[in-house]
Amino acid sequence: MSKFYARRRTSVLAALTGLIASVALFNSPDASAALPTPVSASTARTYLSQLTVATENRTGYSRDLFPHWITISGACNTRETVLKRDGTNVVTDSSCAATSGSWYSPYDGATWTAAADLDIDHLVPLAEAWDSGASKWTTAQRQAFANDLTRPQLIAVTDNVNQAKGDQDPATWVPSRSAYLCTYVRAWVQVKYYYNLSVDSAEKSALTNYLAGC
Repeated sequence: MSKFYARRRTSVLAALTGLIASVALFNSPDASAALPTPVSASTARTYLSQLTVATENRTGYSRDLFPHWITISGACNTRETVLKRDGTNVVTDSSCAATSGSWYSPYDGATWTAAADLDIDHLVPLAEAWDSGASKWTTAQRQAFANDLTRPQLIAVTDNVNQAKGDQDPATWVPSRSAYLCTYVRAWVQVKYYYNLSVDSAEKSALTNYLAGC
């Protein structure tokens, strides 16, 4: 069994909850996109205590080393699949592009009616994954990470919010909408744990503090 898959046996609950395909979408402040439900705060705290603390190293990183968006089903790629999952009343054309619908961005509480206003955020950014262990993965493993629809790793959010986040970890960036903070950090820890990625000391300190309030 490779190190990449070593966490699977201890992540049964996470895998099961990740099968949730969608949740109701409302335009209220408490609405959220259909991110697969993260592990509980207590489980996230346990996972965090088991993550390796290490200095990050971005040497050799290129976004092209993480192939995305791949075909998921028929004409639909990963981006289009997440847009359909996270939106309401989404209509697509023959090539699976969303032509209408409504999307609620849980990071900032904005609602959009044009798919072009949404980015699909890698909750744990590709560069962050590279820094914390993915540099040792195969291309196939990096592709699986970049297109993971089972873990709480991909979510449709306001494009400029995603661009402002960039490759930052929770030590320097978390969603401005405080109601989503606990969901975000629980998801972050779950993804890092599942993929056996490390955390740096500032990142672990921030996650520890946020999870203490969840």
